[in-house]
Amino acid sequence: MNLNDALSSGELKGPLEKLQGYLAMLQLYSGAIKEITTKLEILDEEFQIRYDHNPIHHIENRLKSPQSMAAKLLRRNQPLTLASARANLFDIAGVRVVCYYIEDIYQMEKMLTGQQDIRLLHRRDYIAQPKPNGYRSLHLTLEVPVFLSDHTEQMPVEVQIRTIAMDFWASLEHQLKYKAKAPVPDSLHQRLRQCADKSAALDQEMQDIYRQMKKGQ
Repeated sequence: MNLNDALSSGELKGPLEKLQGYLAMLQLYSGAIKEITTKLEILDEEFQIRYDHNPIHHIENRLKSPQSMAAKLLRRNQPLTLASARANLFDIAGVRVVCYYIEDIYQMEKMLTGQQDIRLLHRRDYIAQPKPNGYRSLHLTLEVPVFLSDHTEQMPVEVQIRTIAMDFWASLEHQLKYKAKAPVPDSLHQRLRQCADKSAALDQEMQDIYRQMKKGQ
């Protein structure tokens, strides 16, 4: 049976409808990423004009893979459906904002969450309270409108805001754990935590140097 015959017989109707639904859902989350990214870029440009300083070093984004969505739903004992994913997962769309200084992180948070069409759903400050392994970052779950041809959808986006040093440590720590073919010994966990603490101290030192330079100017 060729594709046209399968379509006309209805044999592929179920799978095609599921695929179409999945693609439509991804389009919504992709639109939410673009909305957040545009807002961040505008704020960064405004900061440069008003204060002669760009708080953002760079922006990254990602959409959660079907495998990651399924694994997370299974861990939470939730159905493996698109409706379940939308209802239970708030990090399908992710934006990572890498800033120069710690103060930039909280400044970007204040400006972003202060916008009228943004709603803060959840906040986790792993800078003020780092994870046991030393991980530091500010995590915000934001709800942003995605404007379609005939209606508007409110979509969640997880926004992670961190410094260059925090991003450097988190990226290498993730790669080391991913590459490890055996359990990482406690001694290495301790060394990774020490590296995170040194990175945090460097962040603070660079922040103080920047303040002194701005004060002198």
